[in-house]
Amino acid sequence: MNIVTKPYANAFINFAKNKPEILCLSADLTSSCEVDQFRDQFPERFFSMGMTEQHTLSFCGGLAMEGFRPFFHTFSVFLYRRPYDQLINSIAYSNRKVRLMGFLPGITTPGGITHQAIEDIAVLRSVPNMTLLETGDATEVETVLEIADAIEGPVYVRVLRGLVPRLFETPFRFNQLRRLCQGEDVLVLSAGITTEEVMRASKALATAGVNITHLHASTLKPFAKQQFLDALTNIKHGIITIENHTVTGGLGSIVAEILAEEGIGKKLIRLGLQETFAHGASRPYLMKKYGLDAMALVSAIEKLLKKTTGITENDLQAVRLDEVHSVAKAEAL
Repeated sequence: MNIVTKPYANAFINFAKNKPEILCLSADLTSSCEVDQFRDQFPERFFSMGMTEQHTLSFCGGLAMEGFRPFFHTFSVFLYRRPYDQLINSIAYSNRKVRLMGFLPGITTPGGITHQAIEDIAVLRSVPNMTLLETGDATEVETVLEIADAIEGPVYVRVLRGLVPRLFETPFRFNQLRRLCQGEDVLVLSAGITTEEVMRASKALATAGVNITHLHASTLKPFAKQQFLDALTNIKHGIITIENHTVTGGLGSIVAEILAEEGIGKKLIRLGLQETFAHGASRPYLMKKYGLDAMALVSAIEKLLKKTTGITENDLQAVRLDEVHSVAKAEAL
């Protein structure tokens, strides 16, 4: 495993350079969303719209109506909170091919409530015609663009930026769950940055004699329902979801809805932000404080199994997948 610096920057240039109908838009966060190199190489296809997200979404709808394929880059929180009315009327209702590339999803920023998109999946999952994608590593960041561009209608993508670990060898696959390990004790579903934490915990859990099936979800709407149900067949103790989002409306709610609709009586524990806003701090601190890290998963598994595993923070640190997070990772605005 290695760490990739700014995977989106080169990926977007390589993806869009020979597609003149693709336009790049920014809301005064060009370098923060890693499209400054594209701006410099293709200035005629770059639009700096300033801090006018409402206007920009309407503009994107118009561009799409004229046959262009706009990719709008800004922080996740600015793509749906303030311009929600324009998102509905200019893009979703008319099913325009607009790609909303959202950076700093959830608690990946120390910016606090004004910059942390913690309910974006819940909001946008309820919008008709909207597709929701979430990247979990550098490989998915590099390969999500072709997937998003091929979808009819609007697409919202949670994008990781900066120093991003490469966890996967295979590219982003639309509406498929990645099976990262196989076991019969507990089924764990993760998305985004929480997948790395589950991968850390799974090694320690296996050493402690607990075998989990781990599924990584990168397509949140639609959702690979049958694949989830198939994975659940031989699970003994229950299901845990872990997500960089509130437990309401996101991955945990998706799973709960499927269980209810199918009449499946499996125990479900949802890890994520529990009816709270997050405050500003480093990503590792916030993940620990709000129960999104490997130790929180271990505790949830112990609750399901009704026994202790003996796993400690030191055990999890020993299987840490990278050494650059926290101090060396650029997480600021």
